[in-house]
Amino acid sequence: MSFKEKIVLITGAANGIGLAAAKAFAAEGAKLALVDLKLDALEKAASSIKADDVLLLAADVSKEEEVQQYVAETKNKYGQIDVFINNAGINGKFGLLDEQTVDNYQAVFGVNVLGAFLGLKYVLPIMKEQRSGAVVNTASNGGLLGAPGMGLYVASKHAVLGLNKTAALEAADYGVRVNAVAPSGVDTQMMKSIETNAMPGKEDEARTAFENSVPLKRYSTPEEIADLMVFLSSDKASFISGSYYRIDGGQGATSA
Repeated sequence: MSFKEKIVLITGAANGIGLAAAKAFAAEGAKLALVDLKLDALEKAASSIKADDVLLLAADVSKEEEVQQYVAETKNKYGQIDVFINNAGINGKFGLLDEQTVDNYQAVFGVNVLGAFLGLKYVLPIMKEQRSGAVVNTASNGGLLGAPGMGLYVASKHAVLGLNKTAALEAADYGVRVNAVAPSGVDTQMMKSIETNAMPGKEDEARTAFENSVPLKRYSTPEEIADLMVFLSSDKASFISGSYYRIDGGQGATSA
């Protein structure tokens, strides 16, 4: 699954799944364009990545002009975009739907849905012109199930899967593939935030409860998600498009 001389653009790349993906693609020889909100966080992340060529791009994925800019800078530097890992996301504040605020709705949907849409809007034309490319959108098992207290996050990830399916159909005539990963709990800082949201002051109990809901009785590692992203972006997955892949330790087998 060599990505030598391939250009891989990753959002939400400063930590968690995004950083693990950057390391995994770098190990396969890729040149990287890494996007996150803060440049200093990207610089810290880049120091841990063994890659010969890394472009760091600070951007708010919910702002159209900043998305245009990060895509344009990647294209200007490398001349192409071969892989787009559309990964940036937040969980927002927990609460029952009748307790939620419009501000929290706008924050969650701004990053998770608008950010994913804008990335597709500006990357897909480049891939269509190339008549090649692979996109992996980061969804969630929350995009397949309900979860009390996480309604806004759940709804946003359902929306990502809708974008994923539609983008795959619209890009197919150009030889561009679009897929999504749908993880359960991943051992990242974001999951720690979810634990705090779920059971403030009882994070260890929250983690145990979340892990016990998974047949394999643990969180995944970011590296396990990144490995799936690499596969879906590779020539080994050349006939896979429009799909989403649960990577959830068997959790999906407990539902219809």
